[in-house]
Amino acid sequence: MAQKKRWVRLLVVVILLISAYIAVNTTLFKPSLGSRLARLSVVYYLAPRFTPDTPVDVTRDAVENLSKMATLPWGTRVEEASVAGLKAEWVRARKTPENSTNALLYFHGGGFFCGSASTHRNLAAALSKASGMPVLVPEYRLAPEFKYPTANVDCLDSYLWLLDQGYKPENIALGGDSAGGCLVLMTLLSIKEKNLPMPKAAIMISPMTDAVNFDGESLKSRSEADPLFDGEDIGKHMTWYLGPKDQRPELASPLNMDLSGLPPLFIQAGDDEVLLSDSTRLADRAKKAGVKVKLEVWKNMWHVFQSFGVICPESRQAVNHLGLFLKDELK
Repeated sequence: MAQKKRWVRLLVVVILLISAYIAVNTTLFKPSLGSRLARLSVVYYLAPRFTPDTPVDVTRDAVENLSKMATLPWGTRVEEASVAGLKAEWVRARKTPENSTNALLYFHGGGFFCGSASTHRNLAAALSKASGMPVLVPEYRLAPEFKYPTANVDCLDSYLWLLDQGYKPENIALGGDSAGGCLVLMTLLSIKEKNLPMPKAAIMISPMTDAVNFDGESLKSRSEADPLFDGEDIGKHMTWYLGPKDQRPELASPLNMDLSGLPPLFIQAGDDEVLLSDSTRLADRAKKAGVKVKLEVWKNMWHVFQSFGVICPESRQAVNHLGLFLKDELK
């Protein structure tokens, strides 16, 4: 009888564990329990360490430490590289061909002052798996040590490096999140200005597209919902790279530049982020300029929620959508 009770208790524990796994890793609940747990990590761990008053090194360490909490998917291959004099990583998911002629050049986010290839390794691996192509993540130089236009130069040089390695523009896509999304748009405009061959497509996750005016409607309407930022904090962070607001270059507001001639764009944003208007306005203006644009706004999601794919099913779904877009464009 005692042994039977032990087996019953064990069975109950197993059922509870399986139920918990299903609850966290599916969208049975909306938002999913996994996304709620991820959001709590943003609210209680990341947000307090991402204020303008926090020392830069503290914020950088917090971002690095949070990224280390997730293990890479089995079979992911990470190869260090030197790209235009910069440290970089090639990230390939398990089934990504070694001889793939396609490549995603990905600019990590972090407000121009933090982030690295290692902080975005899991997201790069997820994008590689979803798209079937290798992802190259260069470590562009960061503010406040390096001011504008250093990061812009590094990103353009990384694209030129890929071309020098024999990759064809029609086999290259650009990608980036947050400040990295801004660098994607800036790089595309620089490529256009210099009459260089344009990459085939670009993906942008929660991009900042207007670092001059900061007049997007969502800066106010989403200030209570956003678990990470408010508009004032973002404005202060931008000073470290772009300088005083009244001295910033035109390119710091790529939203307001001529967007015609850009490749197909896929923009994703969370409905709960203060930068939502940067994405919606970019999509609207790019369409009016004749650019092929796809926009997804994810309900109950926050800034760059895609980086929480380990526990958040919505993140995995969103990344899969990005991967399908890249597969369609880079056939």
